[in-house]
Amino acid sequence: MSSSSPQLGDPSANPIHVSAGETPAVPSRAPAATTTSHDGAQDARDPAVAATAAAAVPSLPQPPMADEHHQQQMLDNEGNNHEDIIEPADDNHSVDSNEFEPEEWDAASSNASTSISSSVYNHTFENGRRYHSYRHGRYPIPNDDREQSREDMKHAMMLEMTDGKLFYAPVGDYPQKIIDIGTGTGIWAIEVGDQFPSAEVMGIDLSPIQPVWLPPNVKFLIDDCEDEWLNGDGWDLIHFRTMSAVLKNVPKMCEQAFANLKPGGWVEWQELHAWMQCDDGTMPPQDPAFDFYKLFQQAFRRIGCDTALAANLDSTLKDAGFVNVQCVVKKIPVGQWARDKKLRLAGWYLRTAIQEVLPALCGKPLSVLGLNEVERELWRAAATRAINDDSVHRYWNMYFWYAQKPE
Repeated sequence: MSSSSPQLGDPSANPIHVSAGETPAVPSRAPAATTTSHDGAQDARDPAVAATAAAAVPSLPQPPMADEHHQQQMLDNEGNNHEDIIEPADDNHSVDSNEFEPEEWDAASSNASTSISSSVYNHTFENGRRYHSYRHGRYPIPNDDREQSREDMKHAMMLEMTDGKLFYAPVGDYPQKIIDIGTGTGIWAIEVGDQFPSAEVMGIDLSPIQPVWLPPNVKFLIDDCEDEWLNGDGWDLIHFRTMSAVLKNVPKMCEQAFANLKPGGWVEWQELHAWMQCDDGTMPPQDPAFDFYKLFQQAFRRIGCDTALAANLDSTLKDAGFVNVQCVVKKIPVGQWARDKKLRLAGWYLRTAIQEVLPALCGKPLSVLGLNEVERELWRAAATRAINDDSVHRYWNMYFWYAQKPE
């Protein structure tokens, strides 16, 4: 389930070479006026009210379109990853009742502890969700318990896909300084601290949501990583996870990582790409889940972020000065349709994580497109209903980009 890109200087095609151009335009109308509950169950709605709500959806702003050849190249590259085909389950491969028990690394816990150093504990509240107060509005996703559970679920999903591997960068057996940018709940930093007890591990984030009790070699700071770095240098490993879509200036971030690594040190970006893909033709041309992705892609561009960067970090890393740029790609099914048991578990994690984030995306992000609350709910309901249909074999790619600062 993995592939590595060629070493720097190899003229052969990189397996991950996706156009950073615009995606196809979103439809000008909302999907069918039917809502689903948070767990995906369909709710009844007055047909007259539903029709009125659907008809009220305005035409959405369309992104600039590239020429036809560029569009086709983009779809061929970004929309397909045929290196490993996920085999769907059939009637002879039913889901076991106990197959969603976590592997041992999913339930890993810290083996030693000390107190957190940060004293920034303020939050703001909007639309029933809690957001960070420091640099308020900088990050468009909530930081409440619901979102923290989703982040930890994504961590468990990643460990399922990597067989418990926390990163791919070859830092050796005794790295001494590791920093986790956008650490969130801090679970990655804590587990790295446990794995390398002689290393100094730091996690930084805008939100003070990390645990109070930590391994003695781990600490967290509340900071904005897009400011000039004041958290030391000489790092052996600088780690980012699902950060490329929410940073305003990814090239600058790569340059700052390069400047603060020690010679020979490594950077690693672990990025989920929400572009819905399908290898067997079961996804319809007008797929509500894919249309929702294109909608929030437009919304994120309005606030200065790019959701397509997950598949396009190779040139950015090289431009910053990195060498030995490599990438491991993991296909993760959306839902429980895969034959392989491990992929079914990862797919269950991913679908649940998507279901949990859809209401948040329909809050702050989609509001910048001028959609009212009813219109946003119609989009959420249609996307939820779509991803609950396991007869459509959608998947996402997760990219593990790692690169080295020259010795």
